[in-house]
Amino acid sequence: MTFFFFPLLWTSLVGVPVAAPAPSAPDYLNCHFLPGWEQSGAKRQYTADNLFDYRDGAAEGYLIYSFARMQGIDCQSGSTTLAIDISDMTDADSAYGMFSANRDPREPIVKIGMGGQLMPQSLLFAKGRYFVEIIETDGNPNSNQAEVLKAFAAKIEPLLEGRDTPPEALKWFPAEDQVSARLVPESVLGLRILKRGYVAQYKQGQAFVVVEDSPQSAAETFKKLRERFEAAAAAQIGDEAFQAKAQYLDGICVFHKGRYIGGYANMPEIDTA
Repeated sequence: MTFFFFPLLWTSLVGVPVAAPAPSAPDYLNCHFLPGWEQSGAKRQYTADNLFDYRDGAAEGYLIYSFARMQGIDCQSGSTTLAIDISDMTDADSAYGMFSANRDPREPIVKIGMGGQLMPQSLLFAKGRYFVEIIETDGNPNSNQAEVLKAFAAKIEPLLEGRDTPPEALKWFPAEDQVSARLVPESVLGLRILKRGYVAQYKQGQAFVVVEDSPQSAAETFKKLRERFEAAAAAQIGDEAFQAKAQYLDGICVFHKGRYIGGYANMPEIDTA
């Protein structure tokens, strides 16, 4: 794939709105949303301080996406139990990032909230700053609960405040030959200096955008990043840019535009930019 779209990437980074915090939600944990289902056990609630008690080794995967709290309930009908957990991830970008990190990239995204994925025994979706998991935890391992999962999601989704379209950042990346796009919560491209940003994977190479707090902090980060690459050559993109060869990243090109740092990596030939 040729990266003729690269100038379009930085010119699109204008006027990105910042979402306001969502108000407190109503009681969206209710097993009686569907007839024949009853609550099993007490409702649960976790914060960053005790999430490891529930998720054990998987808790870290929540925390890196700005996890604030989780509320959950178990619903039972006959021998089947569904665990419904709703996590407040602080903002919509983090909620969608959590969804993207947990979905199966081989399976399609369905239209539930900002995006969802339906499997025979699980349903995940993100809405506003919330990440929702509905998972069969007890019952026939070969059962197909898809219709029940969709029915619960249809009751819960309207009660969650916030946006129901994917993050605007996903529009920054051209769709042609795109395999996936997701929020990387830390060390974008494996570079610790790039703390948090979106990465789009293509059939050949990957593109990224990192949003800094200010144009000044973006310029300082860009300067430090350029110093990491020997023989970096200047490029005419945005406020300033460079291209270089890098171990593990192959051909890389990085630009700075306002408070944004973006570019591409893993291209075999720099001149294809």
